[in-house]
Order: sequence, then structure tokens, then C-alpha cells
Amino acid sequence: MEQRISLVTLGVRDLPRARAFYEELGWRGQEVEETVFFQAGGVVVVLWGRDRLAADCGVPDPDSREAWFGGTALAHNVREREEVDAVLAEAATAGATVTRPAGETPYGGYAGVFTDPDGHAWEISWNPGFPIAEDGSVTVPPLT
Repeated sequence: MEQRISLVTLGVRDLPRARAFYEELGWRGQEVEETVFFQAGGVVVVLWGRDRLAADCGVPDPDSREAWFGGTALAHNVREREEVDAVLAEAATAGATVTRPAGETPYGGYAGVFTDPDGHAWEISWNPGFPIAEDGSVTVPPLT
């Protein structure tokens, strides 16, 4: 298996609400057969009904609560420290819940976290040790 991720699919309770949230953040998607696709750099982020995603993966969907944590966090790195606060504010305006306000990190950066209307966690991070290329990609530098 090659070391890469092609798509990240987020199970959502209300597809129009989820699409509107991401479009409020400036993302532009295409909807086909009740599935929304967003090109996000070299990865595609997909919104699909939670129940349909669970069934497609062959797993039960025990979630009936509004708040949950699926054990996964997505990350969006920004080029400048000030962008962290701006993105968190933009997300909150669009309907996100800021679950960890922006603050200093142990690695010398600055980050905060929000959850989208379906509870998916997004860390917004400025990390001076992980430079962002012109095309938006991040490459892990030598860590030792």
C-alpha cells in the first residue's frame, strides 16, 4: 500500500446543513447522488450521510447524540499565526463550536480546535516547523 490518503469522508446527519457550513468557510463543492465532494489540495473531502457511510463501511452507527468524538481530528495548517484566530472566528460564525481556543503549543506554534455541526474536530494550526508549500501541501521535515 502506498503511503497516501486520497479521500476523507465525513459522515454527516444533515447534508444540506453540512454543505452550507463548509461553503460558509469558502469551500466550493460538487454534489452528486447526495454526496458532496470538495477538492482540498491533493486530497478530496467528502460529505455523506452518517447512516449511509456506516452501512457502506459495514459498521453499526450507534450515534444518536448530537455531541460525539470519533477518535479522529482533521488539521488545517495556516501560513501565519494570525490566521489561526481568523479561521476559528470564521468557523464559529459559520456554526462551528470552538472547543479549544487558540493558544501556544508545546512545539512552538499556535493552534485551536473547532468542531463542525456534526462534531468533526478540526485543528487550526500555525506550526513554524512544518512549512507550507505554495500549493498548500505540508511535508514532514526531518524530526530528529
